[in-house]
Amino acid sequence: MKLSNQIKPISYLKAHAAEIVRKLGERREPLVITQNGEAKVVVQDIESYEQTQETMAFLKILALGMRQIDEGKVLPAEDVIKGLHEGQEAR
Repeated sequence: MKLSNQIKPISYLKAHAAEIVRKLGERREPLVITQNGEAKVVVQDIESYEQTQETMAFLKILALGMRQIDEGKVLPAEDVIKGLHEGQEAR
């Protein structure tokens, strides 16, 4: 996706808000809003935003797992499964 085609000044946002909202939903591409020639805000449809948030959460979990592996804070799956079975037997 090329953001250079999706850059508009804040005056465009003010004048075309309804059209922008409609197009964001159709195209699912973010829109960069500039103020005084500088990029200030990114506007996107809710589905894309939610997908981005889910992806970020997944990547954070993955990074945490990788860190735990590097720090040796892991157990072999066999030991975990054995511990679960032993816990069930104690009930």
